Amino acid sequence: MTLTAPSLARIARLQRNEITEHHIYQRIAQVTPDPHNREVLLRIAGEEIRHYATWKHYTGRDIAPNLLRIWFYYLIARLLGMTFAIKLMEGVEQGAQIGDPALLSAIPELPAMLADEAKHERELIALIDEERLKYVGSVVLGLNDALVEFTGTLAGLTFAIQDSRIIAVAGLITGVAASLSMAASEYLSQRSDESAGTSPKKAAFYTGITYIATVALLILPFLLLASPYVALVFTLVGAVLVIFVFTFYIAVAKDLPFWRRFAEMAAISLGIAAISFVIGLLIRVLLNVNV
Repeated sequence: MTLTAPSLARIARLQRNEITEHHIYQRIAQVTPDPHNREVLLRIAGEEIRHYATWKHYTGRDIAPNLLRIWFYYLIARLLGMTFAIKLMEGVEQGAQIGDPALLSAIPELPAMLADEAKHERELIALIDEERLKYVGSVVLGLNDALVEFTGTLAGLTFAIQDSRIIAVAGLITGVAASLSMAASEYLSQRSDESAGTSPKKAAFYTGITYIATVALLILPFLLLASPYVALVFTLVGAVLVIFVFTFYIAVAKDLPFWRRFAEMAAISLGIAAISFVIGLLIRVLLNVNV
């Protein structure tokens, strides 16, 4: 069967994807310390180059890889982890999966190649053995507590005090104390659960550092802006952005639903902030506090 010009153009795009992903897997393998993970990545890179050769048989020409895409996923792997980078890439690849029926009938190798891609998914799932994912529960604990408790605290302080600097100082003191408390609680929790397979000290560190980093981000508008109400708006927007980014990271790395988890976490944080804002107003009125 003779392939049409549009089909050949689509094959050329697929050929470029294969050579690009071959280089991505190779580059990520170079920075992967675990020998098993590195071996699997190199094996998948070899399969990608074989797919490239299959597509080349039909196009009759070599195609250069997408260097920008290679560096993008390489940097993602270095900054956010191998698992996240690979899952993100594979998700994009699935979204651009072959949908041309003419290719299925014209290329006998195509079903086997699709089976290879399915096998890639299973092997990639088995690669999830990064420290940052082992301690994701501790990160979630620190992030959730900081967002829920601190958006509420800052909202309540905003109406009760109405002075950005005082709110920032009070919030920082509260946040540092709370981060130490959360880290200590996570340490004791991990010590009591010997089957977790994680280090209590590392779990406490991840919880504490996530909490204090979130607190610093939420307090920042109160240090930069004179109006506490404008600062609160920026704080709430920042909280939603943090929830969005972190939920997206977990959803990709752990193959979890994104929108439902994002909506749930955002609703809880903003709901607590609204309730605390009203409580701050009531305290100010009932106690006749003016700062």
